[in-house]
Amino acid sequence: MLIEVMKSKIHRVKVTQAELHYVGSITIDEDLLDASEIIEGQKVQIVNINNGERLDTYVIKGKRGSGEVCLNGPAARKVQVGDVIIIITYAYMEPGEAKNFEPTVIFPDQQNRPV
Repeated sequence: MLIEVMKSKIHRVKVTQAELHYVGSITIDEDLLDASEIIEGQKVQIVNINNGERLDTYVIKGKRGSGEVCLNGPAARKVQVGDVIIIITYAYMEPGEAKNFEPTVIFPDQQNRPV
């Protein structure tokens, strides 16, 4: 049996842009992706600290060092620029593996740079 556990998290990052007229997804600075071990195309859960919204989408790689965190398409209706969000990924594991697994959690600074 497999269970779903948190794999990685970008904790409390600031939304820098929201583009309603876009195909959809979340664009994230490549530095944040590397630090959090999230890859382009991966499914993520977005939790908005400001309004409680939760949604799932997929990742598009943003410009390295830009601090960019942009919600695109319909997801743009769930955030405002300046909102603080948490970006979470999950993975399926055997329970024994999950007990010893250490998720990657990063805490970006005020400019959305990995610390």
